[in-house]
Amino acid sequence: MIVIIGAVLGLVLGLRNAKQAGGDTKDRAQYAAVGAIIGGLLGLFATIGLEKLL
Repeated sequence: MIVIIGAVLGLVLGLRNAKQAGGDTKDRAQYAAVGAIIGGLLGLFATIGLEKLL
């Protein structure tokens, strides 16, 4: 669940950053994809860390 939330949050932040930078549709798609990947990875690490603690 944390992975999905991280991916969606990264996607939204990536879209917002590309829009503020004045990017076109391809830029927005690339920023969104990279943001989703990074957010998903951070969510994965957070999930693994929480599982180790519990």
